[in-house]
Parts: sequence; C-alpha cells; structure tokens
Amino acid sequence: MEHKKRLIKYNDKMFSCATSIAMELIGGKWKSVILIYLIDGSKRYSELRKLISTITERTLSLQLKQLEKDGLITRKVYTKKPPLKVEYSLTKFGESLAPVLNAIAQWGMAVAEEKGEVIEG
Repeated sequence: MEHKKRLIKYNDKMFSCATSIAMELIGGKWKSVILIYLIDGSKRYSELRKLISTITERTLSLQLKQLEKDGLITRKVYTKKPPLKVEYSLTKFGESLAPVLNAIAQWGMAVAEEKGEVIEG
C-alpha cells in the first residue's frame, strides 16, 4: 500500500492516516478484547465481565457505550420477563473487524508462546 500525505475526515475529526481511524475505533487496552469475545456471538454484561476478569466494571461499561456509539456493537434489552436481560452483539460493521481481530489475536498468541508464558485458567 502506498502511503501519501493526506487528511481524512471521519466523524468530524481529522486524521492523517487511515490507521489512526482504525485505532480510534478499536485502540486502547479493552475495545479489541471486548470485540473478540463478541465474534462468537451475543454476550450478557456479566458474561463479558467473567471472560475479561481484569477489567473493572466501570471501564467495561464505558467501553461498551463507546463501541455502541461507534456502531461496532448493539445493545439489546429484553424486558418481557424479569429479571431484565441485556445482550451485546456485533453489528455488521463490527463483524467486518473479525478477520483483523483474529489476525491480531493469532499474532499475540505467537508472541506469548515465543516470548512469554501462557497460563490456562
């Protein structure tokens, strides 16, 4: 891919590179982690909290709101019968990230196996 100097406007923000747009949407410590767990299907808040045991409740809540605002996930509330149930799932836009996230996860596992330690638990 050829890299030329340019400006890209996305969501009323200016970016100098398309990579910056991608990192705006999935960057940071938790967004891509949340998204990778949603590739397998819808999850409730409590399921995500168990899967990502090192995330705080506040951070998970804020990241879910941001991912929803950015159009990567949807939040569906079931009110038919108590208790209230809320599920998060990928949108079509979010699903388009699956190959990228899977590639990042595979690379991360290769690094962990070569240079770190994988602890099952």
